[in-house]
Amino acid sequence: MFGELKGGIDPAGADEHWQTGNSALVRIRKAFEDYQVKTSFIAAAIEKKMATEIYNQLSEGILSNAANLTVDKQLT
Repeated sequence: MFGELKGGIDPAGADEHWQTGNSALVRIRKAFEDYQVKTSFIAAAIEKKMATEIYNQLSEGILSNAANLTVDKQLT
């Protein structure tokens, strides 16, 4: 399991955190493309636009897990 954890809580910077985190996850997947690696994205601020992209990646099996740290239901 590989993942990105973004702790910034400012919604204005959330998209940038997603873009840098997603880029890192793409590099990880490429480096381990011969293996079945799982990837996760966890953030303290997830905005609607990025939530859609994250959901799509989860639905397509690109991301294995994702969570918004400010939503209690997503932490259990």
